[in-house]
Amino acid sequence: MHNFILAAETGSDISPALAERYGIHLVPMHVSFGAETLDDGSFPVARICEHYEKTNELPKTSACSPADFSKVFSAIRAQWPDKHILHLAYSAATTASYQSARLAAEEFAPGTITSVDTAQVSVGQAAVVLALAQHMECLPNLTLTDAIAFVEQLRGQVHMGFLPDNLEYLRAGGRVSNVAYMGGRILNLRPCIEIIDGVLTATKKYRGSLKRIVPRLIREFAKRYSFNHDCLYLIQSIGLADEVCRLAEATEIECGFREIVWLSTGCVITTHGGPGTFGLVGFSDSAAV
Repeated sequence: MHNFILAAETGSDISPALAERYGIHLVPMHVSFGAETLDDGSFPVARICEHYEKTNELPKTSACSPADFSKVFSAIRAQWPDKHILHLAYSAATTASYQSARLAAEEFAPGTITSVDTAQVSVGQAAVVLALAQHMECLPNLTLTDAIAFVEQLRGQVHMGFLPDNLEYLRAGGRVSNVAYMGGRILNLRPCIEIIDGVLTATKKYRGSLKRIVPRLIREFAKRYSFNHDCLYLIQSIGLADEVCRLAEATEIECGFREIVWLSTGCVITTHGGPGTFGLVGFSDSAAV
């Protein structure tokens, strides 16, 4: 049996079913509607869109606090007092969660909690956490040292990109300018958002509808990053058209991927990207291409 337990933030968009399946403990990030702050995952994602449509203001997202980590770490300790806690963190370049976890760990016995920066967000982080969980199942005697080495190697092989259906939420959140927003509307342009050095970065711009762009995006990413064909994660936010989902799956089969796993964005990422967003996460066969 392993001598460590896995933890991650809810912003990883690991579903409750997968978290239970692999014994992953999720620490809540937060979303604020004015003076009201709620735990990510404690309310329907649709409320994000309803709030924006009603008020023309986006909710605010925030990192896990030291108290959030302390609560989860204490619960793990109570059930497994002799096991190490391995926290696989949401990108430290984008949020304070990693630092919050390190501060919370100071309340516990030295050397019993380790945080490792996955340098990923959303399903990119999920892909790293789930890959380790599956690796643990294959290797019941995997040590903590080997698990950390596995994550540090794997995080450089993960590549995530997503396409917003429109730039409205990115503009409202200050992540694109009004000029870029208007240009996107007029020219029907969508930037691909990738994780580069742990940071969400707009890269290539695509023109056209998602049903036209998505197959192209999948083929280009698979080729550019030399994706391993064992598994590909597909990302959908609330409102993604069924036709786009079917086209994505058909393209994955055409490209030779053996397993397709859909994950839905939770409240944190939906606040930033908006409804109707599509994304993908794959593993290159070697470290960062």
